[in-house]
Amino acid sequence: MTKPMPGGRRRVDRVLDPAFVQGVEDLTMAEVRERRADADQEETDLSHNRSKLIARIDLLKAEQSRRAGTMEGSIIDALPQILAGPGQRRTHGSGRHIHTEPSRLDEHRRKEEAIVADTELSDVSHLTDDELVAGIAALQEAEHEVSEVRHDVQQVMDFFQAEIGRRYREGLANVDDLLTAPPGA
Repeated sequence: MTKPMPGGRRRVDRVLDPAFVQGVEDLTMAEVRERRADADQEETDLSHNRSKLIARIDLLKAEQSRRAGTMEGSIIDALPQILAGPGQRRTHGSGRHIHTEPSRLDEHRRKEEAIVADTELSDVSHLTDDELVAGIAALQEAEHEVSEVRHDVQQVMDFFQAEIGRRYREGLANVDDLLTAPPGA
């Protein structure tokens, strides 16, 4: 993923721009919720993309294991286990519950999409050992970069969540307003 760029037009650029959180006390509750929702959507997209990268890393590592004789059967036989959900494989995520669907992934995820879609890496049985190692390294680098950006986005989400909580605690917001708020507010 291209690192967030100051002044960039992508959602990740806006969410991680320091101005996004400045002056939060002057924002309406609807504006605070909208910014939290933007950060939440960005986190969802990053999580989805990270999962695809991890699955590809796991696939290449499984091929290495098969070649080393430490995995029984074929890659095809092992696919269900390789591509199992987070509960079935190791994960280093935040443990946050994702409750939105990924959006506009290919709009600003070109680097990871190119790596994941790389047909050279798709046919693992035809890769040399060196190509497997290089592919894993490239995927791990992309996953690390996505993870770092995702962590930064999560901090922005937490900031807005804390602001919402503060407003309720201090009586600046009323739970009854939620009943009249538009969906997603």
